[in-house]
Amino acid sequence: MEETLHHTEHIPQWKKDEIKSIKDLINTYPLFAIAGIGGIPAKQFQIMRRELKDTAVLRVSRNTLINRALDEANEDIQKMNDFVELQTALIFTEENPFKLYKILEQSKTPSPIKAGTVAPKDIMVEKGPTSFPPGPILGDLQSVGIPAAIEQGKVVIKENKVVAKEGEVVSSKLAAMLARLEIHPLEVGMDLRAVYESGFIFTPDVLEIDENKYFNDISVAFQRAFNLSVNASYPTKANINILLSTAFIKSQSLGLSAEILEPDMMDKLISKAHSQMVSLATAASAKDESALDDDLNEIVGARKESAESSNDQKSTDEVIDTEEKKEEEEDESEDSGMAGLGSLFG
Repeated sequence: MEETLHHTEHIPQWKKDEIKSIKDLINTYPLFAIAGIGGIPAKQFQIMRRELKDTAVLRVSRNTLINRALDEANEDIQKMNDFVELQTALIFTEENPFKLYKILEQSKTPSPIKAGTVAPKDIMVEKGPTSFPPGPILGDLQSVGIPAAIEQGKVVIKENKVVAKEGEVVSSKLAAMLARLEIHPLEVGMDLRAVYESGFIFTPDVLEIDENKYFNDISVAFQRAFNLSVNASYPTKANINILLSTAFIKSQSLGLSAEILEPDMMDKLISKAHSQMVSLATAASAKDESALDDDLNEIVGARKESAESSNDQKSTDEVIDTEEKKEEEEDESEDSGMAGLGSLFG
């Protein structure tokens, strides 16, 4: 019978300690994330680590050790293995996923693009003056497709130009020219790949939120809900003052229309009755001037004088407007005539 040899893989102690440390961090923090750290200069990475010190624990380890630690966790956490690739860092924090994503995005800084790099988005050179004096730079700009010319002793870019579309490889000449123009198309920083929290995995497409749009949507929703509650007369703390004010105005209108004799309504009812009396007296006087006594004649006369004064003022205003308009037309006519004479004499 053939002898079978079993070999026990020897794992160095430091690897065991590293795996255990990662597992302990996963169990200690309610949230952990996997982020890509490729292309980040060492100095900038150390700055990011310091900035995250009070917010999160940043751990960089070998992918094989990260995979081993995740494999020894529960089934939901094991799914995070799908996001471990290339250069990876683990982030452990008590912040919520959305805030962590925002923190990492805000920590990114513009960076020049290197030759041979794929453009992450359309790279545009905007029109306007440059700091370059006339010289070979003009030909260099034109050779990479940037429309340039010389104006007032300076090299000027004539129009906005997309010099590399998203997905295209940037040539060495273009990369060098973009650097000279101080155009930095890349953003260097940690790219959040996934966040695990309470059995759920959040990816960047879920965590990326336009806060301005979000708050505007909430504002619009509140306004619509407020209008609905007012129209439905549904009392809340936010609308009770409007509802009471509206109810008061409606009750006043009802009391005036129905002529309800209440202390708060008497002034309005008396004013209404007086107005109706004057209108009736005016109509009666138009048919028979002797139909009214002296008091009523005085009241009706005062109303007529007021109405005539108002009409006279209106007529005066109309005459003034007409005269001003006529003067403006005459001025325009004179200007036109002078312009005609000017054209005759050069």
